[in-house]
Formats: sequence, structure tokens, C-alpha cells
Amino acid sequence: MKNIPVDLIREVFNYQSRFEGSTMVFKIDYPVTKTPGFPGLVKDLALLAQTGFKVVIVPGAKENIDAVLEHNNISSSYINTLDSNVRITTSEAIPFVEMAAFDVASRFMTFLSGSRVDAVIGNFVRARGLGVIDGTDTGHTGTVDKIYAGSLERVLNLGMVPILPCIGWSPSGKPYNVQSDEIALAVSTVMKAEKLYIISMRNQSEDPALPERFTPAETEALIAAKSELLPNSAENASLTQYLRELKLGLKASRAGVHRVHIIDGSQEGAVLMDLFSNLGTGTMIYTDEYDSIRALHSRDLPDVLRLMEPLMQEGILIRRNADQILEKKNDYIVLEIDGSIRACGALHDWGEAQGEIAAVATDPQHAQLGLGRQIIGCLVEKAKKSKMNRVFALTTKTQDWFESLGFKETAVETLPGQKRKVYDQSRKSKVFALEI
Repeated sequence: MKNIPVDLIREVFNYQSRFEGSTMVFKIDYPVTKTPGFPGLVKDLALLAQTGFKVVIVPGAKENIDAVLEHNNISSSYINTLDSNVRITTSEAIPFVEMAAFDVASRFMTFLSGSRVDAVIGNFVRARGLGVIDGTDTGHTGTVDKIYAGSLERVLNLGMVPILPCIGWSPSGKPYNVQSDEIALAVSTVMKAEKLYIISMRNQSEDPALPERFTPAETEALIAAKSELLPNSAENASLTQYLRELKLGLKASRAGVHRVHIIDGSQEGAVLMDLFSNLGTGTMIYTDEYDSIRALHSRDLPDVLRLMEPLMQEGILIRRNADQILEKKNDYIVLEIDGSIRACGALHDWGEAQGEIAAVATDPQHAQLGLGRQIIGCLVEKAKKSKMNRVFALTTKTQDWFESLGFKETAVETLPGQKRKVYDQSRKSKVFALEI
């Protein structure tokens, strides 16, 4: 029988039950629609809609608008504002802008229809003109005045997918060219979206030092740091795009969207991998508690034993059974990510103001997140609150890791008396201690 990734299957069911019925907005840049993987991306969105997710699509159309205007010999210029470049949309240009925007929206509808999912390209955006900026009349360039949330909700409740092109209309029916980023932000906020996906062609592997997830404060700091690099960057266009994505994500996060995901639209199955796994595939800006460390509950025992078993087999951890863990349940903590236990550890009080850090185990699939360090940090804080002035750990194979955390090797004789009495001489474990 082939190996079946049971943990992955569990994650899929976990996320299915957690997010089913929630609204998710997908802001998809135009270049993504020109990739070979675009039909697969739309098919994945259709699958989400068919399985109970409320999917809203906001397609970008900038490059298509540029091409259509150029083809028809209509010049296009921009005004630089604080956050972005604003296209000046003249009366001559607006019919072609509409045509280009609806052309892109129709591509999504075509592939959704192929997956037997009904879609609606509708006038869900009421807009008003930007007017004159720095002495320049922006013409038919507009901003979001209102999102018709009731109409969107009715469409979503019918299991249909609304598609919002970058066009809005005034109450009198005057069309305006509205940036798709602004529409995505407004829709995500008004519809109380659980997630906003920003899907572009930016390859995040180009920046390996980039964290996988940040808080809004961390995002703001990152924007400031990246902005300083912009004038001297050889990758000016790529960095400008990334800053745009980060700014949009930060605005959405502060407007109440729990999670904003920036993912590479050229990656096969990126949306599904991001949505149905704990790690995801791109970067995330989050406002809710993504991971948390808490006390052990009895119901956590199967997951804790699952984490510890490989380490017990290797002799890294001493063998413990469920009864032994329950006997000292108050000593244990677990780290939970989206409802799944991904790390654990314990602090045993041996008196003499010393505590033993033990039973530290992490899910190897999440090794890059530093979960073990988080567990150690929490146990050290727990020891401080318990008025301990020293923690120690016994190890046979992980001494380098403990040294990287500031622990120093010491003699067995420095252990508390009660611990020395039960010290297993046959294991010859080394003792590493940290003064706190």
C-alpha cells in the first residue's frame, strides 16, 4: 500500500470545516491570466466555490488596458500619488478601458463556466470621480464610493462567483476607472472577508530572507526598510510591485481582514496549498492569533505522543506513556497552529529553585518556523514566574541546539538533589543549564 499523507488529509478537513461558508476575496494581477497555469488556478477557485466557500474575484487589468489603448493610438499618462500611480482616464479612453477590463473579467467567467460554476460580472461598485489632483483633471478616473454588499451577498448565497472588473459607476451611470487594489480592499472590508489573496507573478523565492508571516507592525517596518532600498534597487519594478502588495495587505489587515496572503500565481495549486495547509505557500499578514502556546489538555495526548514517538524511538527523548504525561499534565505546554498541535514541552520543578526542561518535540514539517525555540522561551518564562533561577536539560544528541539557545554544559553534581537520585547513569546524558 502506498504511503498516504494522513496528516495532510487531516489538515484539509480541518480547514474545510473551519472556513466553509466564509468569504474570500482573490485579487489577481493581469499577468497571471497569461500563464499556462491560469486555467488551473480558476479551476481551483471553482472547486472552492463548489465546496462551500464564498469566492469573490477582483481581476487586475492594467497591462491589458495599456495594450488596448496603445493598439487604438490613445495616449495614457499617470499621476504619482503617495501610495501609487493613478492613471488619467480621458473621455476618449474610458470606452476602451471598459472594454479591456471586461475582457479580462470574461476570461475568468469562461473558465469558471468550464468548471460548471456560475459567475456574475456585475456593477457592484459605486464610484465617484477623483477630480483634479495637483492641477491635473483625472477625467474618468474614480475611487470607490460604495460597495453594494447586499447584491454581492445575494449572489454568493446562490453559490455563484461575483467578478468585479476595475470599473465603477456613479449614481447617474457615469463610468469610472477604479484601481483593482482599491476595489479588493473595499470588498474585503465591507464583506468582512476572512481572507484576502493577492495573487501576482512575483517570485518570492527571490528573497529567501523574507519571513513567511508578519503582524501589521512587522509589515509596516518591512515597508519602511524596503522603501529605503527602492532608489538604489536594480530590481526597481519588482520591488515597487512588492511594496504595493505589502501596502494593500497592511491596509486590509488594519481594516479588519484577519489574514492577507501574498502568493505566486505561477505556482501550480498555490491557492489550495496555502488554504489547506498550516504553512501555506506565500507570505501572510495576520491579525488574529495564528499560533499560540497553551497548557496541555487531556484531548491533546494523541497529538503529543505522535510528536514524541519518533524522538523516543531514536533515544533522543526518554519513553513516556499517556499515564505518565497525564500524571504531570500541569508541567506540559503545547504549541497550536490553526487547531493542530505542532510542538510540546514540559517544565518539571525539582526544588532548589531549579526546573528541568523536558519532552521538547516539534513537527518536523514545521522545522523552519523555530517552534522548539518558542517552546523553550515559554518554558523559561514559566520558570521565571515560578521564582526559579535556573533551568536545565538532559540530552544525549541535541547539545548543539541547546548551546545555540544560551545553555552551557555543566556537571551532573549541579543538579538538584531529588533529580540526582533518579538520574539514569546508563544514558550518560549531558547536562546543559541556563541561569535566569
